[in-house]
Amino acid sequence: MAAIGNRGTVVEAAAFNVEEDVTRLRGAMKGAGTDEAAVIEVLAHRTIAQRQSIKEAYKQTVGKDLADDLQGELTGNVEKVVLGLLMIAPMYDAYELRTAIKGSGTEEAALIDILASRTNAEIRAITEAYMKEHGKSLEDDIEADTSGMFKRVLVSLLTAGRDESNSVNETQAVQDAKEIYEAGEACWGTDEVKFLTVLCVRNRNHLLRVFEEYQKISGRDIEDSIKREMSGSLEDVFLAIVKCLRNKPAFFAERLYKSMKGLGTTDSVLIRIMVARAEIDMLDIKTEFFKAYGKTLHSFIHGDSSGDYRKILLELCGE
Repeated sequence: MAAIGNRGTVVEAAAFNVEEDVTRLRGAMKGAGTDEAAVIEVLAHRTIAQRQSIKEAYKQTVGKDLADDLQGELTGNVEKVVLGLLMIAPMYDAYELRTAIKGSGTEEAALIDILASRTNAEIRAITEAYMKEHGKSLEDDIEADTSGMFKRVLVSLLTAGRDESNSVNETQAVQDAKEIYEAGEACWGTDEVKFLTVLCVRNRNHLLRVFEEYQKISGRDIEDSIKREMSGSLEDVFLAIVKCLRNKPAFFAERLYKSMKGLGTTDSVLIRIMVARAEIDMLDIKTEFFKAYGKTLHSFIHGDSSGDYRKILLELCGE
């Protein structure tokens, strides 16, 4: 029953006793009111695999679905975090993508955050989970809900066809950098397809080399050029791809910072990243957060949330 990452704040609970956890959760929901502290204490300190065992044992002993029972007891953001924790990773991503697409308007940020940062294997698992859960193709739904070049980039990412080897072809890297430069900075208008072909297909090591070469040719950072040449969601998705390739934890640290700074909090982003990364690379995200902003992620969350919502986020964040 292994954890899914090795840089997470959530790790396997030692002396894990599924029956005790089920009894504790049942007790937390009995009678008037809910003991949210007990729910948080159990679920925020178990891995996804351990939570699946709890769900299974709960259904066997109580004859009801744990998620349904908790949904009836909790409200607001705490409910969203807890329900997210009860899902396996691909199912949670599929759920977040579905939420971003359905209804009026699309939450492009969710599509970008997830699809620009997941591996080929993770994207394939998400598309399978989406089909299983919703009886529809994720690609079809995204195509129906987005448009233009932004749609084409998302569809390209959904194919899960990125080269994931470590090899760098020097000649190709120089050529790629030259072609991106000629498709953007060096011409009137921008040939976004060329950016797509290089950024969505080549492997990470190769692209880091392309970015170095691009800097030499253009005298600019690739991010600066993307900001100059693109706008809106297309700019956002290309920047996310580049940032994830350079340093994925730093990308998530920036997303968390932006979700909390200033007036109001973008809870959807905050919840999605805290739930999705708690068991994968939250330790690295915290390091990058402090490096970039001079404050701990813990202190930021503490100052930006309250009550049980703050409590569960801080447990996922770790000290």
